[in-house]
Amino acid sequence: MRVRIVLLLAVAGCLAGQPFRESLNRGVQAFKNGQYAAAVDAFLTAVNLEPANETARLYLGTAYMQQYIPGAESPENQAFARNAETAFQSVLGLNSANAVALASLASLNLNMKKFEDARGWYQRLLAVDQGNAEAWYSLGFLAWARWYPAYQEARRGLGMKQEDPGPLPDAPVRAALRAQWMPALDEGISSLARALAVNPEYADAMAYMNLLIRERADLRDTQEEYTSDVAEADRWVQKALEVRKRQSQRREAAPPPPPPPPPPAGNGGASDAPRRIRGSFDLEGPRMISKPAAVYPPEAQQARITGTVKLAVTIGANGRVKSIQVVSGHPFLIKAAVDAVKQYVYVPVRRNGEPIEVLHEEDVYFTLPYQNGGSPPRA
Repeated sequence: MRVRIVLLLAVAGCLAGQPFRESLNRGVQAFKNGQYAAAVDAFLTAVNLEPANETARLYLGTAYMQQYIPGAESPENQAFARNAETAFQSVLGLNSANAVALASLASLNLNMKKFEDARGWYQRLLAVDQGNAEAWYSLGFLAWARWYPAYQEARRGLGMKQEDPGPLPDAPVRAALRAQWMPALDEGISSLARALAVNPEYADAMAYMNLLIRERADLRDTQEEYTSDVAEADRWVQKALEVRKRQSQRREAAPPPPPPPPPPAGNGGASDAPRRIRGSFDLEGPRMISKPAAVYPPEAQQARITGTVKLAVTIGANGRVKSIQVVSGHPFLIKAAVDAVKQYVYVPVRRNGEPIEVLHEEDVYFTLPYQNGGSPPRA
């Protein structure tokens, strides 16, 4: 699952001399440099100077949220989440239809696994932005996240293994699950259909369409209904694989990026070298010395969740990971990816002979064999 952070980075230069604008600009620059604590301080100053300014409060909430690591239980980490929520809520106090604040609160609650709260925020977001494919997709995921524990418990209670075919062999159990969960399944499938209507190549939505329909099959009373649902789920798997293939081919066919600009003129000494440079997905990343594999979370394996977690990593001058920020990823996979990347060791990057920090983006992949052979689309 992709988690997106929206920033409004355009600042009016004509107001640059004002204390509020100076604080806002200082916070934006600190944020761009990955200095989130300094960004928070600057944005707090801006908010105090102009309490009714929505943009400053959005910046503040985003700077707090960028420091939150999903799954980490430390008091400091939880404080980042609470402060982000407070900042975004304050934006809604000024403008209840602010789509950026609504999307941020929905994403934050989703990553905190507060699924009912996230569902409410996505519904509020869609009330002001019906064409938001990611919000529709997220409602589909949330329907699955609410239903799956009960489904898993029922299969386990009936002595069924993960790979055992359905339908569930006990008719009263099937009936009870249908009565409680069929509305959620229908809501999830409908939401994913809306996401695909907006974006017909939304492979992640296809992946969850497969999961919801495949698991709905276990609630059917007849073999014919079960077989029909499984066949439909298989079609969504195939569609997702075809979309992934097309997307991969388009990326491979794209022209290479232009070379980076030359360094600024100077005497070549340490004072001319920037202290930090930014890596790119399009350029070859820093060379790796040690790359421990991520531990696949058992609950993600059981749920057949696969996907990519994107992380923004600050590599210190010594080649060790200095800080990590989550760019996107499935909530069930993020903590495992962060735990693995913390242990990465790189060859130190040098400029003009001096070791420097590098802002680099890492992808951590989680894949597993699909139950019917081949690889599943990434959810």
